Amino acid sequence: MSVPFSFDPRLEADSVPVADLALSAVRLSRDGAYPWAILVPRRPGATELIDLTAPERALLMEEIAQVSAALKAITGCDKLNVAAIGNVVSQLHIHVVARFRDDRAWPGPIWGRFPAAPRTAEAEVALVADLRAALGA
Repeated sequence: MSVPFSFDPRLEADSVPVADLALSAVRLSRDGAYPWAILVPRRPGATELIDLTAPERALLMEEIAQVSAALKAITGCDKLNVAAIGNVVSQLHIHVVARFRDDRAWPGPIWGRFPAAPRTAEAEVALVADLRAALGA
């Protein structure tokens, strides 16, 4: 009997749905300080990249590139940060963060530096729509 896929409650609470790709659910972080997408491979129990099959890892890399290109096109960011950390939320998820030389954490990492900043509902709806369009979803 297979275990159904579900999101870690913290991932679900801290992000909003954007689109489903072949392998990953794409979500937008609620932290309004950065345009920040999160890819969550829909594989129950996966906590590490090595928990995916070789073809799934290859597909995940393509999806990371697709989301990265979408964020870059939408934001015109100076740099993209891509990370799979998982020390707080162990469920496998990949962060793709658009960074700008004038953002509040530049040039350092974003994690643990500042509390999450609010994003207006209008800005969230617009960014989700832009990401969906850029991803062809």
